[in-house]
Amino acid sequence: MNTLIVYAHPEPKSFNGALKDLAISVLTEQGHKVKVSDLYAMNFKAVANQDDFSKLADPDFLKLQVEQGKAYKNGTLAPDIVAEIEKLFWADLVVLQFPMWWFSMPAILKGWVDRVFITGAIYGGTDSRGARMYDNGGLQGRKAMISVTLGGFAGMNSMSGINGDINQQLFHINHGVLYFAGMQVLPSFVAYAPAQVGQDGREQILDEYKQRLLSIQTTPPLSYCPLADYDHNFVLKSGD
Repeated sequence: MNTLIVYAHPEPKSFNGALKDLAISVLTEQGHKVKVSDLYAMNFKAVANQDDFSKLADPDFLKLQVEQGKAYKNGTLAPDIVAEIEKLFWADLVVLQFPMWWFSMPAILKGWVDRVFITGAIYGGTDSRGARMYDNGGLQGRKAMISVTLGGFAGMNSMSGINGDINQQLFHINHGVLYFAGMQVLPSFVAYAPAQVGQDGREQILDEYKQRLLSIQTTPPLSYCPLADYDHNFVLKSGD
């Protein structure tokens, strides 16, 4: 299995760094191949703009989705974008490793999505199966998983907790990014309050993550409705 870890934390000695290093170690020991996109170490450009293209199809009006599709087809995408797209197509599993900041991913990781999950390659247009999105997205056949750290404890991030259910907090990433791109989404691994649980607590979290990684190939994905369940307006058909 080829695994791409997209890592978004500025401090290598952070608990996110420990989770990333553990994933590399466990997966490699199991015979899998691992590549890491360390976005901060790469100084990855997070802003999608005209600099993403060596040539603009329309120099007078920038429409990113149009330019992305044409640049992908014509070979005029920025080299750093091309490199990340190649990693995505190489991967069987994509792991997003990041801290939860303001109920979402860090800006550098969102910028990676904005610039790399482009129309023409990852989504957009139609084929013989219809719209190229969700279970017909460009990354179909692959799996994806979020591994995230939170500052608060589990109870705060439950249905009755002040922050709301963690699955709802992550829905816009799991469903709106990973599943939209065509990947099967595995249940997220959530490390609650690693800064507050002490060394024993952190060791327990790392052991739980190790067990998740060891069973990654047999973990059932989250269940989302396929395109076939929706009508031509992308509304669930009656009875679905």
